[in-house]
This record gives sequence, structure tokens and C-alpha cells, in this order.
Amino acid sequence: MSNALVTTTPPSTPALPAPWRDPFTVSPGELQRYIGQLEQACLENPRSADIRTCLGIAYAVNYDVYKSMDALEAATSIDPEHFWAQLKCGELYYRLRALDRAEEESLKAVDLAQTPWQLSLARGQLKEIRTLKHGAIRNVAWTKPLGMPTMVLSVMLLALFLAMTWR
Repeated sequence: MSNALVTTTPPSTPALPAPWRDPFTVSPGELQRYIGQLEQACLENPRSADIRTCLGIAYAVNYDVYKSMDALEAATSIDPEHFWAQLKCGELYYRLRALDRAEEESLKAVDLAQTPWQLSLARGQLKEIRTLKHGAIRNVAWTKPLGMPTMVLSVMLLALFLAMTWR
């Protein structure tokens, strides 16, 4: 039996270490430098879902939601079978409280899980999303037209205005 380490990343993809374990302890300057390194790595390796996923996470830590969403969606479009990109995309939607989309993305992650640990992570996230959906009052589907209620409210306000100015 060999004691040699096995490389799990393809040779064309550089391994980018995460410079922090707790996102609340990273300084803004260090985060900006890391985002710059990741953006450069994305330019050098445009077909790497791993790097785009890391970039999406770094943008999310930096509270840059739109760039984070773009990077994670790019990662899932580059490699639709990438578990971590799918899971983090679902997590981002969960944090934005777009619960239907978060559930959809997390279900894809459950299907993509390859190890019991990944499956438990995806199921845990899905459980949190469904718990929040069950107790949320924000799950209102705006499918009804608002033209008539707006018209009635306008007529009532006009009538109130005319009644007050009549005297």
C-alpha cells in the first residue's frame, strides 16, 4: 500500500485555499485581494466550476449578492452536475428568502450528492427551507390582477377628497 497523496483536482485547475474559516473574521482588504485572485483564476480557467463556486461564495461573504448569484449560476451552467455549485446556489436563494427557487436548487443538490456527508448537507438545507416555507407568510403568489382594487381605492380617495373640500 502506498502512502502517497492522491491529487483530486485536475492538473489544469489550480487549488485555491480558503484564507479563512469564519467569514466574520476576514478583513475587507483581505477579502478584496482574494476576490481579485479568484477573478484572475476565472479568466485563466473559464470552464472551471470549482473556481466560479469559490468566487460566488467570496462575493456572498462580501455581501455582493448579484455578483454572487451570477458566479454561482455560471458554475451550474458550466457543470450542471457540480454538487457544491448547486448546493451554494440553493443556499444563496435561501438566504435571500426566495424559498421556492431555493427548494428547487437544493433538490437538484440532493440528486447530485455522491457521499453520505453531501447528502446529509443537502437534506439539512432542504429541511431548513421547507420549515421556513411552512411557517412563512411571505409565500404569496402575486397571480391576481391588481387593476380593480387600485381603481376602487382611487375612487374612494377621490370621493373622500371631494367630501372634505365640499364644506
